[in-house]
Amino acid sequence: MEKIAFVMTLKPGFEREYEKRHDEIWPELVDELKNAGVSDYSIFYEESSNKLFAVLKREESHTMDELPLSPIVKKWWAFMSDIMDTHDDNEPVATDLKMVFHLD
Repeated sequence: MEKIAFVMTLKPGFEREYEKRHDEIWPELVDELKNAGVSDYSIFYEESSNKLFAVLKREESHTMDELPLSPIVKKWWAFMSDIMDTHDDNEPVATDLKMVFHLD
């Protein structure tokens, strides 16, 4: 199992809406993530910078690289694009983070 983390940016004033949408996450999206080998996925919000810090675990045999091709993922990205920084195709702008410390 591999743990990865990345940072995204929420548009100002949309914290509650972001939480609401994730409280109501679509079951078919959850299934898509799990089928790609994703588990233990958490997102944290840092208020002063509007940064979203995401961390997840994925199986060695994960297929996360194929998620951008999924119709349900594309639909979710479009749904979220009005409240997040995104690329032209609605994919969230995300910066991978390098792990520098871990305590188990």
